[in-house]
Amino acid sequence: MELTPDNKLRKLIVVGDRVLIRPKKSPDRTESGLYLPPGVQEKEKVQTGYILKVGPGYPLPMPMEEDEPWKDNDEKIKYIPLQAEIGDMAIFLQKGALEVIYEGEKLFIVPQSSILMLEREEDL
Repeated sequence: MELTPDNKLRKLIVVGDRVLIRPKKSPDRTESGLYLPPGVQEKEKVQTGYILKVGPGYPLPMPMEEDEPWKDNDEKIKYIPLQAEIGDMAIFLQKGALEVIYEGEKLFIVPQSSILMLEREEDL
């Protein structure tokens, strides 16, 4: 299958309580008109970006039921889902984020605990 911009993230699986974020394009000048050199915005403590993929959540421990030997032991793991959803804009702490380059694009892998706020477009 040919890799296109639409399906290049299809093979990625985000693990646990993490989300994959594409950083929002930051302005190259301040409100007063001063130009910012590359890398200034990346050093900020708080970043914003759009969520591309979401992990399954926090795994729940399996109950130990020894008194039912007829039960199948390979039951599916259950997860507490994350608040973050694909398409949300996230404001997150740079300190907790891990920067990766995938297919030439800079992305962040961020644990949900580093996300400060989400903005979601919903039809009310």
